Amino acid sequence: MAKKVLIGLLAILVIIQFFRPERNLSGDETYGLETKYTVPAEVKSLLKGACNDCHSNYTKYPWYANVQPVAWWLANHVNNGKRHLNFSSFTNRPVAYQNHKLEETAEMLEKKEMPLASYTYLGLHPDAKLSDAQRQTLIDWAHAQMDQLKAQYPPDSLVMRRRTPPPGQ
Repeated sequence: MAKKVLIGLLAILVIIQFFRPERNLSGDETYGLETKYTVPAEVKSLLKGACNDCHSNYTKYPWYANVQPVAWWLANHVNNGKRHLNFSSFTNRPVAYQNHKLEETAEMLEKKEMPLASYTYLGLHPDAKLSDAQRQTLIDWAHAQMDQLKAQYPPDSLVMRRRTPPPGQ
């Protein structure tokens, strides 16, 4: 009985290898961060190594992304990351959103919530393992961009508006 179960599981693992999720490789930067914001070389390097795999339109996939069901998990992880913040479509959003996301970026780095610990486990993605100085570089950069927005736009245009529910709800 156990032999049949193992053979069944092996067959399922082999079959699912043929069902692969779409990869995040468009590389479309039409509305990318750098189209509007100053991104020094050091910041660009840190963003590329620690953020862009999950927060841009181009993911550098590790070897294990070719194995199912890991690839499905990674695709979900990347899609979720892009849903929260996508540096490749950053400037296509309202300026209040941009300001808010810069603020959130700094906050997540300060709390060491990003990059996710699971992204750097077991020595994976060593470029994403940020030192305190590297984190501070990104935080300072995000704050400088927010200051630039404050100097360029009226204060009320930098505030995210809450969506009000339709009447009767």
